[in-house]
Amino acid sequence: MRTRSRFALVRGIVGLLLAAAAVAASVAPAGAAPLPVSYSFFSGIPYALGHPGGSLPGSNDFGCRPTAEHPDPVVLVHGTGGGSMTNWGTYVPLLRNEGYCVFALTYGTVTSVAPFDQVGGMGRIETSAAQLRTFVDRVRRATGAAKVDLVGHSQGTLMPSWYVKYLGGASSVARYVSIAPLWNGTGGPVAAQSGAFLRRLGLAETGLPICAACGQMQTGSPLLAKISAGGGPYVPGIAYTNISTRYDEAVIPYTSGQVAGRVGDDVTNIVVQNGCSIDHSDHVAVAASRRAATYVLNALDPAHPRPVPCLPVAPIVG
Repeated sequence: MRTRSRFALVRGIVGLLLAAAAVAASVAPAGAAPLPVSYSFFSGIPYALGHPGGSLPGSNDFGCRPTAEHPDPVVLVHGTGGGSMTNWGTYVPLLRNEGYCVFALTYGTVTSVAPFDQVGGMGRIETSAAQLRTFVDRVRRATGAAKVDLVGHSQGTLMPSWYVKYLGGASSVARYVSIAPLWNGTGGPVAAQSGAFLRRLGLAETGLPICAACGQMQTGSPLLAKISAGGGPYVPGIAYTNISTRYDEAVIPYTSGQVAGRVGDDVTNIVVQNGCSIDHSDHVAVAASRRAATYVLNALDPAHPRPVPCLPVAPIVG
């Protein structure tokens, strides 16, 4: 009887330890692969709310050492209104499980008060690009990597181009992968005409309340002109991949992100609906679509391409 009690006690302790280990694994940073991957854009928000000031499990491990298979750390650059946790609930665990050192910053915030410190992309793009430069430099020092790969969404596809072209980032970036890019801005001719009219009135595009970057992303803005100066937005020596969706309601027209490169540029343009009409990803859902994510993986590791799936995707919810 006493032996049975001891056995039950030991079994109970072992059970508690296993349960504790499971809980720890679910919130551990980078050592807990494989991490669960949710193909929903909103999957990072609950963790962000519960861990103010933190990082998604699998990201921002400055002790991570790149492997020979994936020598360049991946830096994730969120979109307008996003953050390091809220924008990347799909990509952090996906890339970490693939063996990448994964890093994500929040830039352009208007407050450091949680949870609003995850609302980024509001400041001037030039200022945000300087924050990206500081972050990339830190990643390179910590990992020993000569270069990083950038994966951006929305504004996070455009802002790094200022870093690359005007802040010395060209020598630090190997691959530049853009989800829902807007090289020519958003709004088309109407936005260009209204922006020109406002500038004639002496109103700067950065004068919008709270979001200084929003006007800078409108078609025809002076910032976009500078980014495209010299014949286009691309820098030789960097491999660019642009992944757009026809149902993008924020980048208008969606072809704004499908800019061809000049002779000598390394540019691949992809529209997720080409060959897959059942993918109805919009501006939000495309940042969690399995199809888009596979294109991203192939862009980061072109030597080992994998089949790109075609699955039904609903707008917003995925």
